[in-house]
This record gives sequence, structure tokens and C-alpha cells, in this order.
Amino acid sequence: MYQTIKAFITHKNFQNFIMMLIILNGITMGLETSKEYASNYGGFFDLFNAFVVTAFTIEIILRIYVHKAAFFKDPWSIFDFVIVAMSLVPASAGFEIFRILRVLRLFRLMTVVPQMRKIISALLSVIPGIASIAALLSLFFYIFAIMSTQLYGEKFPQWFGTLGESFYTLFQIMTLESWSMGIVRPIMEVHPLAWVFFVPFIFFSTFIIVNLIIAIVVDAMNEMNAEEEEHLTEEIQSSDAHISKELQNLKMEIQELKLLLQNK
Repeated sequence: MYQTIKAFITHKNFQNFIMMLIILNGITMGLETSKEYASNYGGFFDLFNAFVVTAFTIEIILRIYVHKAAFFKDPWSIFDFVIVAMSLVPASAGFEIFRILRVLRLFRLMTVVPQMRKIISALLSVIPGIASIAALLSLFFYIFAIMSTQLYGEKFPQWFGTLGESFYTLFQIMTLESWSMGIVRPIMEVHPLAWVFFVPFIFFSTFIIVNLIIAIVVDAMNEMNAEEEEHLTEEIQSSDAHISKELQNLKMEIQELKLLLQNK
């Protein structure tokens, strides 16, 4: 019984079924946001949602039965458990937020699709590096926010009137959204040398800091791929060694049989 259930929940078809349910559930949640679809097919959506929650609950129970305590030692399994547990909370008075949070079920695709799981693992592994860059960027923003508030706050209070407004404006400039025609050029009409302030800011924040973050993530992905390739190579070498040992044993058995036949 145990082996049957273990083979069932680890089978590729079962994993594809769970993935299909997650995708279909995401589609129905999107359709529920339409008043027309919600009024015409609301009953079907509720029925399908109940089916999805039941299927996910059974899946989690089976996984706990198979893996036992090891289930709660795996972060991805705990994540699935929390998502499903939230779905089981009735969306009654005082718990309406759980009806909205059920959309978090779509995050289960990260645990079902290996490629997504790899990306998330890479992102989690580079959190210390990203945190250091984020601290550097925050310091950089803080210095430039103070300077911009003092330089342009009086003439352009809608953008640099307070430290908070300066932070937001600088963030908009960093994303390159309407930074030239919308902000910098109007400022240059009053302060012709304003480009001396904004161009270095864009160069450092957009082209250096952001690309550093991308480089860290890409490097982490490369390291994970290298580890996977190394692990695969070790498995192949181990398999080759096992096959070679089996062949040697067969040769010895064949030689023993030949000796027995010759003695007869």
C-alpha cells in the first residue's frame, strides 16, 4: 500500500494533473473578476474551486503519509501545506481576506515546475548579495534625495518638495519613465546645469547597480547548473562503475562455468 501511494504521488502524470489544476484554477479566478462571468457561471466556479481544494488537500495528506516527518523538513512542502491550509479556512465573516488570498495557490506552480523552483532557489541564495547592493543603493538614494530637495525643492515642490517626494521622483528617474521630457528638461529650463546632477545619478543607479543585481542572479544560476552537471556526472560515473563491476562478475561466472564443463 505504501509503495503504491508513493509511486502514485511521484508519478509524472500525477504531477502534470496537479499542474493542470493550478493553471485551470488560475484561469477561473481571473474569470471571476468579470461581473458577467461571475453572474452566469458563479455556481460552476464555486464547484470547481471546491474540487481543486479537495484535490490539493488529498495530495498533501498523501504526501505527509509517504514522507512523514521529512515532509515538514522540506521548505517547499511546508509552503504547499500553508497554501492549502489557507484554502481550507472558510471565507465567512471575519475571514474574507482568505477568499482573496486563495489566489496564492497559483504560487504552487513554483513547487511543481522544476525550472521555476530552480529560479526561486537561485534568488534565495543571492539574498545576502542583493541585500548589500540594496543597502548601497539606499545610501546613494538618500544622499541624492537630500541634495535634490535642497537644490530643486523650492522651484519644483511637486517633485522635490520633501524628502519622500524626492525619493519617489528619483525612483521614477531610475526606472527611466518620463525622466527626460517629464522631469529633467523642465528643471533644466530653470537650472541649465541640472543634467550634471541627474546624468551621473542615472548612470550609477540604473546602469551599474541594477546590472550588478542581474549579474549576481545570473552567477547564482550558473553555479546551480554547474552543481547539477557535477551531480549528474557523479551519478553517471557511479552507474558506469556499477555496470563495470557487474560485467566483471559475469566474466568470472562464465569462466567458472567453462572450468566446470571442461572438468566434466
